[in-house]
Amino acid sequence: MDEIARRNRGHWERLVRDGLIYTKPWLDLDPALVKDFASGRLDEMSHPYKYIYPREVFEDVEGKQVLCLAASGGQQSAIFGLLGAHVTVLDLTRGQLDGDRAAAEHYGYNLKTVLGDMRDLTVLKEAGFDLVYQAISIIFVPSVREVYSEVHRVLRPGGLYRVGHCNPAVQAVEFSSWDGQGYRIEKRYRERVIEDAESLEFRHYFSEIFNHLIDTGFEIRGVWEDPRHFGYSGREPGSEDHCLEYVQGLFAVLARKADR
Repeated sequence: MDEIARRNRGHWERLVRDGLIYTKPWLDLDPALVKDFASGRLDEMSHPYKYIYPREVFEDVEGKQVLCLAASGGQQSAIFGLLGAHVTVLDLTRGQLDGDRAAAEHYGYNLKTVLGDMRDLTVLKEAGFDLVYQAISIIFVPSVREVYSEVHRVLRPGGLYRVGHCNPAVQAVEFSSWDGQGYRIEKRYRERVIEDAESLEFRHYFSEIFNHLIDTGFEIRGVWEDPRHFGYSGREPGSEDHCLEYVQGLFAVLARKADR
């Protein structure tokens, strides 16, 4: 591992120990509601599962090979497992993978876990997956192109790649910056590294997010804002939920690997 990986692995292991919401496996999912969501009978998942989107990604995944890429903790993998997909999870953090194994044992589906870096997927079979699902973890690496290239290699022709991103314009906004009227932007847009005492995040510009997908051989199928931007009201100022109501910070891109 390089310094980026070592630092961010330590950061997420600490978050697991602290019980951050994104590290807790979902052990109370209603399988019927999950299937209603995947089939379109339910438009979106309710809190706290609201950031599972877009719904189209979850259609017809039964029997498909799905890679949850740096999307561990027993949350996304649990949704796919309940829908009958063959799920592999690759993540940098052992504690997060423990959550995926806990969810698989709880619900009774098979799961493969791999400890690794999203920038190097050589441990995975070429053209071995129908779908790669990645949350916003790509912010923890400096180059999206590196990750896109690896995902393209492990996807089958026609396979789908769902990748979450931070809006680079507001990525540096802190929840604690609420001043009674709004949230402040305190970093210049040209500052690419968003560093704190424990982790390293990187700002990826829109030109990189979209053009590198196209350059790598993907066709962009759609873009969706995180549903949490539209679903909250009356939350505590300075909290994540309140900030998401004011600041459009998160979105996902769905891309397709060309047939040739």
